[in-house]
Amino acid sequence: MKAAAPKNIVVIGGGIQGTSVAYQLSKKIDPSKTTIRILEAKAPASAASGKGGGFMAASWGDGGPTESLHRLSFDMFEDLAKELGCKSYRKLPVLSVSPGSNNKMVKVARDQLGKTMPSWLDGNMGRISVMGEGDDTAQITPKEFVDKMIEKADLEVVLGKCIGVETEDIDGEEKAITGVKYIDRETKKECLLEADVCIVSAGPWTCQAEDWFDNVIELPMEGIKSTSIVWKQQDDDETDATALFCGEDPRFNTHLEVYPRPDNTIYICGIGGSDYISKEELKNGAFLEECNAKETRVEAASNAFKEMSSTYRENGQLDRVQACMRPCAVDALPYMGKVPGFRGAYINGAHNCWGICWSQATGLAISELVLEGESKSIDLTPFDPCRFTATVKGRGRKKRGQNVGEQW
Repeated sequence: MKAAAPKNIVVIGGGIQGTSVAYQLSKKIDPSKTTIRILEAKAPASAASGKGGGFMAASWGDGGPTESLHRLSFDMFEDLAKELGCKSYRKLPVLSVSPGSNNKMVKVARDQLGKTMPSWLDGNMGRISVMGEGDDTAQITPKEFVDKMIEKADLEVVLGKCIGVETEDIDGEEKAITGVKYIDRETKKECLLEADVCIVSAGPWTCQAEDWFDNVIELPMEGIKSTSIVWKQQDDDETDATALFCGEDPRFNTHLEVYPRPDNTIYICGIGGSDYISKEELKNGAFLEECNAKETRVEAASNAFKEMSSTYRENGQLDRVQACMRPCAVDALPYMGKVPGFRGAYINGAHNCWGICWSQATGLAISELVLEGESKSIDLTPFDPCRFTATVKGRGRKKRGQNVGEQW
């Protein structure tokens, strides 16, 4: 059954997930009848979307419930990058690299792999093999993509921290969204955005929605806070475009993921030493304003990379160090769907380490759910935001009786 056309839509969260939802909605609505606003606490792409690697892989979710998210989003990114004029999108090959202390492996790999072997991978390592030829692996710099979506769709961004929703009762059985309450970032005053639809897409802080919706839904969440580093371009040289997934290196306690970018910098994550942030801390806004790198992990990652690359060992300079969080549900699947008992309320969060990769498919699916009453592009059943809600509370609602595991 097709949902009634909304008048005022508020997307809570200005990362690539929330912005993708808003962008897909903007392509389907009549702007003279429906307004779309993004409510963002700090700035667009200020958290993981401004600090993530932006790697995507079409087939790496095959055989599991996220297969459609991987594949649809991968195809959409290529088309949307052209539509938006993004310069940072490209396909690129991927190598698996085992740590080691043998520089003879470089020549062997170069003979076997040819141009797939990047010139900057010229230090000590172990076995090297191809993980992807570049046909189903790609990258985007997510902040550029977020900025381009906002610009292209002329999306309005309101800066402020969401503190709840306003509702009105419907027949004693259901509540309807009428507004979104927030603290204005500049004035520090409580304000209200008129809304008949609100979509909570706030990364790890999405779990705050439990309180906003009278605890009718339980959103187990953990934030994985991790450090990443970016190396400057080497002189005026172009940086060969091959990504690396590296094995565990006990010397540095790292498992590096290395992504050369089209601007010739090199982004590295998989640094290890992550912190696990509880739901209670996230509800209190932990690391929403400031999320700093661990210096010990910066040093470890730098040393691990320089072991593999004599080029960067001799001449490498760091451009920046940073940290962000990936939002994880206990089963590592996202929350995507309606909030029970609240008309016009939706959840789109907990997209884990694949949040950037999945963003275009989730944006399309949620836009369909809001405007058409169901998602036609993606089966949202595995991502039901109520899957950990043992009892759906309130009048007229029934015990769900689900048995849910908490394994990864």
